[in-house]
Amino acid sequence: MTPDLLRYGEGALLVELGGLAEVIALYDALTGDPPRGVTDIVPAARTVLVRFEPPASHDTVASAVRSAWAVRPGGVRPADAPEVTIPVVYDGADLAAVAAHTGLTESEVVAAHTAASWTVAFCGFAPGFGYLVGGDPRLTVPRRAESRVRVPAGSVALADEFSGVYPRESPGGWQLIGRTETVVWDTHADPPALLRPGVRVRFAVVTR
Repeated sequence: MTPDLLRYGEGALLVELGGLAEVIALYDALTGDPPRGVTDIVPAARTVLVRFEPPASHDTVASAVRSAWAVRPGGVRPADAPEVTIPVVYDGADLAAVAAHTGLTESEVVAAHTAASWTVAFCGFAPGFGYLVGGDPRLTVPRRAESRVRVPAGSVALADEFSGVYPRESPGGWQLIGRTETVVWDTHADPPALLRPGVRVRFAVVTR
């Protein structure tokens, strides 16, 4: 498909795409060779927002996006993408429910979650919350029928095709399978978000 390019105010262009694979491919192409004047590239589930400042214009950025789309790397992440390892205690409140839904044992759920090489596709919901993709398809589970009022910071969860780590206490409807002490959002850090688009993530089992 050909992406739709929409003006988004005076200093941004919104690229509408068919799905997450196309978003990842275009994001990687643009960040690998950022167009002149572009100040920020923000992926989402089906869009990429490209912010720019002079001398760039809507027309020059649109041309650069079309060129990047033509040579996009097909969703293959760069080999030198940063990788983080997140230690997890797998004792989440929904671990048994996830096992029942998938037909796996709890140990098999944990093994599948830690065996995968996850990648942050985009961020949203809350500052520092990364939507991780690339997991075992068997771990695709629905969100909870009823959201929790409070999900503790550091909760490791699954929903649909994604995994994620709650950066702070908040409401949430994802299936909780574990917890980590890793801080994924720190306003004193540079950058504050540990899980940024393109970052690779490995989960590792730790005991209490």
